[in-house]
Amino acid sequence: MLLLTFVNCTKKDKLDVDVSDISVDLDIHRFDQLFYTANAEKLPELKVKYPYLFPEQTPDSIWLQKIEDKDERELYTETQNVFSDFSDQEKQLKNLFKHIKYYYPEFTSPKVITLISNVDYEAKTVYADSLLLVSLDVFLGSDSKIYESFPNYIKQNFTKNHLIVDVAKAITDVQLLFSTDRTFVSRMVQQGKKMYLLDAYLPKVNDAVKMGYTQEQIDWAEYNDEEVWKYFITNKLLFSTEQELSRRFLDNAPFSKFYQANDNETPGRIGVWFGWQIVRAYMKNTNTSLQEMLKAENEEIFKKSKYKPSK
Repeated sequence: MLLLTFVNCTKKDKLDVDVSDISVDLDIHRFDQLFYTANAEKLPELKVKYPYLFPEQTPDSIWLQKIEDKDERELYTETQNVFSDFSDQEKQLKNLFKHIKYYYPEFTSPKVITLISNVDYEAKTVYADSLLLVSLDVFLGSDSKIYESFPNYIKQNFTKNHLIVDVAKAITDVQLLFSTDRTFVSRMVQQGKKMYLLDAYLPKVNDAVKMGYTQEQIDWAEYNDEEVWKYFITNKLLFSTEQELSRRFLDNAPFSKFYQANDNETPGRIGVWFGWQIVRAYMKNTNTSLQEMLKAENEEIFKKSKYKPSK
């Protein structure tokens, strides 16, 4: 246990940076509250202030119906029960923006708009340079009655703790360079780059939350890494360009697909977890900056990482 603690601290030291002197602006707009407390008199003012949230072809009558809709009101009430006080999230956002600016001094904090999206979990957070849209109704807690019909592997990430991670992921999606290399190991490393950015930007957030796993799933990945890696090598998957491998090991799913009897005991997206460990090994074994790592070819990262699972 002592050895495990020491290794973990060593891994984190490189990313334990001082951001106390970095200044960032934080501009948060609670559009969710402004919209659902609006009426026919206040709506035109909202449309002028937030034109990107009101498609021109939609008449005011539709927006007013939406405000008064029973299901919409229930969703708004549940959201306010969880996020009436947004101060913790404000601190997290400020700390995130400081860390990003530490690595990218030219970074400008976006205007943060909180809203309700009818649980559009495919677009929980949307980042577009000067704007960051955050759908609060997707972070009410995995046990919320709103999510009763959602499968566990999806709703386990619908918590307050995951909000800041999804914000960071939206920003890393923009920062990550596109890769044309379609080998399986390259696709894993591409995802690993994104996860390492989360390490850098959210150094205090635990691995389970960053990965979107439960702690039990993290434990499974760590305990079984040798066997899974052996499976990849034995079946000559690392340099395969079969697209199906993304569906089996990288895409969001209740479990990974080894085509074994106990597949449903495995966590989904196990290839993302391996890509993360490869990039971590690469950053540990090379004197490489964050920016240089992002520009490096994925297979070069794999080779230089000298990655090999070990207990």
